[in-house]
Amino acid sequence: MKPKQSSTPNTWSFLRDPMITPTGFREYDARWKYPDEINLPGITALGLGLGTQMYARGIEPVIAVGNDYRDYSLSIKNALMLGLMQAGIHVKDIGPAVSPMAYFSQFHLNAPAVAMVTASHNPNGWTGVKMGFERPLTHGPDEMNELRSIVLEGRGVARAGGSYEFVEGVREAYIEDLVGDFKMSRKLRVVCATGNGTAAAFAPEVFERIGVEVVPSHNELDYTFPHYNPNPEAMEMLHDMSASVKDSGADFALGFDGDGDRCGVVDDEGEEIFADKVGVIMARDLSKIYPNSIFVADVKSTGLFASDPELLANGVTADYWKTGHSHMKRRVKELGALAGFEKSGHYFLAEPVGRGYDCGLRVAVEICKLMDRNPDMKMSDLRKALPQTWATPTMSPYCADLEKYDVLERLVSKLVAKHDAGETFAGRAIKEVVTVNGARVILDNGSWGLVRASSNTPNLVVVCESSESEAEMRAIFADIDRVVRTEPAVGDYDQTI
Repeated sequence: MKPKQSSTPNTWSFLRDPMITPTGFREYDARWKYPDEINLPGITALGLGLGTQMYARGIEPVIAVGNDYRDYSLSIKNALMLGLMQAGIHVKDIGPAVSPMAYFSQFHLNAPAVAMVTASHNPNGWTGVKMGFERPLTHGPDEMNELRSIVLEGRGVARAGGSYEFVEGVREAYIEDLVGDFKMSRKLRVVCATGNGTAAAFAPEVFERIGVEVVPSHNELDYTFPHYNPNPEAMEMLHDMSASVKDSGADFALGFDGDGDRCGVVDDEGEEIFADKVGVIMARDLSKIYPNSIFVADVKSTGLFASDPELLANGVTADYWKTGHSHMKRRVKELGALAGFEKSGHYFLAEPVGRGYDCGLRVAVEICKLMDRNPDMKMSDLRKALPQTWATPTMSPYCADLEKYDVLERLVSKLVAKHDAGETFAGRAIKEVVTVNGARVILDNGSWGLVRASSNTPNLVVVCESSESEAEMRAIFADIDRVVRTEPAVGDYDQTI
């Protein structure tokens, strides 16, 4: 049965017939407002489609499935598992989880596929699924487009043989995998900020196991998110983490998003360190241990990965790639990189450090190990040791999902035309425009400005960085924004500088 694209709640058909809004299928995961854009029969149709996709690709019909802590996520997971079992899949239910615990379960249970029910840091009312077949990878655009077609065209195939199994002990095994036999040799007091999200069930215990004193910050599980949505890229959460550090005298703060796959950092002075700069700090440390490493950074990230003298001295190769956890995981694996870093706080630590998937708790443990290897350094010392740049937060002007990619295509053309015509940006020559993911306008001094389309929300994304001054950073933003404003479909920013 082809799902309907809309349906009216509290009707017979809404309870019986699948309803799925096509825009919920995004570049590398699926997200909808529930029940406005998808109903429970629609989730079951999604599970049937995912199981059908597994058979079509020759994947062994076994899948690990988890869910975050939101109150409706269990209902969503049950509906998804029903569809998977209809498709003839053996479901291994790992219970409530953070997303990296679900990714870990693929290794731990030797499961060929994974599906994690989560809306990550999106506000309540959103749901979604992160899924993958080839560990540690998750669906990218090709897999998502294939799944979208199967589901929306009603091509799901019911098969016999589906079954259900609840698997105990995955949470404990995941924590053991994170901790191992490591113990801190220096004293650390760390603000553990979870924003009342699912990571609250994991992070404090992980810190205590490695010998870190925990300063709690919203560590009570509460899916109403009474303080803010757990998102360590949002200034609201970073400001709260900063206040906790100053109030407690902690050594630094580590904050986690709603499904635990991202980590944010605030130093001992209460300074909020954007995640790409934390990535450079980690890359400096890791490249001493593993010289000549490759590091992948997303196009929103600082130019320091390519220009930092210490990274260059350690033989580092920097590769800038598409934003998005699936894009980054795939690129890290393709290049044999040691790690990938996204400005949003998704970090992909590969062997021998991690398993290649994004795990905020793995990052937290590795940051603590980094501090243990540098016993005379504060987090603020590591921040100040970096070459200074001036960067904006990640800013997201509204642009409807059905329009944003067409709008972006026109914006990219306009920015490329400026380069081709020899025009200046912020009073400087444009060295090049990188179009691997939107348009990153790079100036002759290495400063840059980016516009791209958000993969998960109805927004564009704008980020700017200057290697010279705050004034130049603001001038770059003004010139980027001037081009963005030529498109009437673009609305207000969620935050600005």
